[in-house]
Order: sequence, then C-alpha cells, then structure tokens
Amino acid sequence: MPIPDSSMPNPTRIFASRLLRLYLTSVAVFALADVVAVPAAAQQRVGSPQDGRPSDPPRLRRNVRNVLGGVPMTDVDSMHQRVVALLDFDSYKELVRGLTQFGDREQGTPRNAAAVDWIEEQLRGWGYETERLHYMYTPRAGRGAPSPQPEPREEVYATKIGTTNPGEMYIVSAHMDGRGGGEAANDDASGTALVMEIARSLASPEVESDMSIRFALWNNEETGLNGAGAYVEQRAELQGIENPAGSGQYPEPRWLGMIQHDMMMWDHGNPVTFNQALDADVDVEFQLNSAFAEQSAQLGIALINANRMHATDYPAVLSNAMSNTDSTPFMDVVPAVSLRENRRLYETGNGANPHWHQPTDLFETFTDADFTLGLNAAQTTLGAIAKLAGIRIE
Repeated sequence: MPIPDSSMPNPTRIFASRLLRLYLTSVAVFALADVVAVPAAAQQRVGSPQDGRPSDPPRLRRNVRNVLGGVPMTDVDSMHQRVVALLDFDSYKELVRGLTQFGDREQGTPRNAAAVDWIEEQLRGWGYETERLHYMYTPRAGRGAPSPQPEPREEVYATKIGTTNPGEMYIVSAHMDGRGGGEAANDDASGTALVMEIARSLASPEVESDMSIRFALWNNEETGLNGAGAYVEQRAELQGIENPAGSGQYPEPRWLGMIQHDMMMWDHGNPVTFNQALDADVDVEFQLNSAFAEQSAQLGIALINANRMHATDYPAVLSNAMSNTDSTPFMDVVPAVSLRENRRLYETGNGANPHWHQPTDLFETFTDADFTLGLNAAQTTLGAIAKLAGIRIE
C-alpha cells in the first residue's frame, strides 16, 4: 500500500491518497460489522440463478455452537426455548398464503374488509376473544376534486391475558393492509402472519404468561399510520384502569412495550441479487429522536439477545432510525421498536426491495429462505417476549 508523499508526481499522489482512503474505509466497515452484527459463521447458499430464479431454494446456514460465548442456558432460558419451538415454519408460510388470497388488501375495499374478517376468524379459532377498534378515515382529495367525506374503518386485535399481572401488557403488532395491485405478500402479510403465528403458538391453555400480550393487526398503515394512530388516540388514556372496579379485568392494560413488524422476508442485498444475501439479518430499529429512546434501545437489546439465543438461521442487528411504520405513533408514549428485513431509511427507501408496493409482491415471488427470515424474526420477538412477559409452559 503506497503512502502518498510530496515527492510523488501529482496524479500519482492523488491515486495513492484515494487508494489509502478506500483501504481504511474497508477496514473500518469490517471492524464495525464485527462489533455490531451477531456472528453468522459458516453461511452457505445452494442454487444458482440460471433463468432469473434460483434453481433450488437458497438456504442460509451458520454455526450456532458457543454463540453465547460458552454461557450455559438457565432452566428459564430452556423453558423459553420450548416456547419458541412452538413456532412452525409451515404454519407461518400458510398464514402468509391465506392473507394473499385477498390480494393487496388495500384499505377501504371489500378485499380489505374480508381480510379483517379472516384474521378475526383465525384468532377466534385458536380460542381468543377478539375486539375491533372503529375509527374514521378521510381519504385524500384528488387534484381539483371536492373534499372527501370521512369514512368508517376498523381493525382487529386479541389479547392473551396475564395470570399474574393482567393489568400490564406488551403489544405485538403488524399492519394488515397493503397496496400495489399484487398480493402484498411481504408488505405486510409477512408481518401480519408473524404476529398471528406467535398468537397461535401461545393460544394453548398450557402456555401461561405473567403479563398480558396483545396481538394487534392495524389497518390504514399505507395511508399514514392511521389505524395505529387511532388506537393510541382512543386507548392511551384507558391504560391500567380496572373495569368494572374490583373485577380483575383490564380492558386496556398498561403498555410496557410495543413491537411492530413490517416487511419481514426480503434481504437480497443492494444491488439486489436473486438469492437471499449471505449477510441477511433481522433489523431491529428504534427512534433516537423519541421520548422513550433510551428505554426503546433497551427493548431493542432484549430482542438482539433473544435472537442470539433462540433464532435458528439469521442474526439480528440494532439501528436507531425507526421510521414509516406503526410504531411511530407509540414512540413518545411507550418504548417502541420495529422489526424489518432491511433498515427502512438506509436500505428499503433506497431500492433494496424491488417488490415494495409493486404487482410483483406475490406469494410465489419468495423462496423458503425468504420465509425462513420471517420465521427467524418471529423467533426473535417471541424469545424476547417470553422473557419480558414471563411466558412458560405448564
């Protein structure tokens, strides 16, 4: 590596300076990756794109032995491992498929209403009592058109009631509406199915939780986070109120943390490749410029630690630029994070997902490696919630 000095001809000195900067930048990037990212040793892909699609679903593999630095799992950790093992890959995949039968589920359409009904039917089939939040949404006016009138909208949620502290809860959420004219498989059937798969896993009476857990499937995310915003507006003041008094029932338990899931399956690098990227990961984000930034960061670390203990294939990383998803209305009233396939501002917003809001966001677009990334995000969230909310199998 030549070190530029004044004795060199000017063009040579410029070239050497640029080469040195490139080398130092590369060293810094790899050093940062070693510090921030969870190690993912021995990653391999199979299959090669011949006609534009992988010849075999790509699989990411990593050596997870001693990933905790030799720290043995406690009995409680082992119990949480049993809880996470209740998640099922085929079940998650079929929930995504079930949601895509309604197309893109654009808000205000019959296909959106049918999807809300279907989600509620699944939750009730697993034994949950469901509730709907009703609110009004005013569509945006077209250029030169008269001002539109407010229209009714609704969204569904269900709650696993805590056995020890029912008046406190964690919110696990995703948005069920989509756009783009396709099937909104990734945005956001992947996140909705993740929340539903966690709900299915915890539905058994043998699974108990100290604190309550609410599974919320927001509507109107694509129009400006309206469904999540309506929830905060209507229910924030109801937190922790026992109703009726002395009943032990809390219609809105006090919020302890909020975990949003939005686009969970596509991490193919940028420039985009056909196969899942070798360094694909689960991105956990909080917003540095929020009232609960420090507490949100701690919630994010809990998710990173849970991923390291319970995820089977993909590591997780933490970022401080959460944006453009339903955790935003919550971030100034409760610790809030979002889980994604890519960082929203740095990657997704810069072309990392060519199917975002496009007709190609179809179930058939994604391989088993993509669905596995979504399942690993579910493992990450459930592992963290199992510890935070005191989930156990009796």
